[in-house]
Amino acid sequence: MTHRLAQRYALLLTVAVSALFLHGCDADDHNDLKRELTQLSKELRGRVDPLPVVTPYEPAAYEVAEQPDPFAPARIELAIRGAGAAANRLKPDLSRPRQPLEVYPLESLQLVGVWRKGKDVYALIKADALIHPVKTGSYLGNNFGMVVGIRDNEVLLRELVQDAAGDWTERRAELKMQQREAVK
Repeated sequence: MTHRLAQRYALLLTVAVSALFLHGCDADDHNDLKRELTQLSKELRGRVDPLPVVTPYEPAAYEVAEQPDPFAPARIELAIRGAGAAANRLKPDLSRPRQPLEVYPLESLQLVGVWRKGKDVYALIKADALIHPVKTGSYLGNNFGMVVGIRDNEVLLRELVQDAAGDWTERRAELKMQQREAVK
């Protein structure tokens, strides 16, 4: 019995020493933590702003009654038949030499005057600091724009642009002379 009693005392002593160690650690660690939380909570506000009111989503009606259906069988057949006639489609002449005004976007060019020499009519186009004379048949702008007409205050162009399907389409454009405001 003495051996069992010694084991019980040893176990009781181990539990008592462990409790003392845990009690000593617990008091020091929590006091520091409590002080830090008290310090941090002094700067906190007690009020949170309310959330903004969210307006309900209203779906927009999508009406395509007047638009052609891109998936209609007739449109698909037309596209298949058109693939064989690719040679007849409109496309720019990429083998011709590029003219100086084709490197500029049309928006950056400015019509500054019209000049007549006999039956020939020339438009005077300003690009950067230079003035370039152009006539009917000349090219200008990034979209293969060919001059088709020159009037007193505008140059008429035919541009070739690609649509979403990659086909070339013709688009009309014009370059108008800027009107100067009267000096008061």
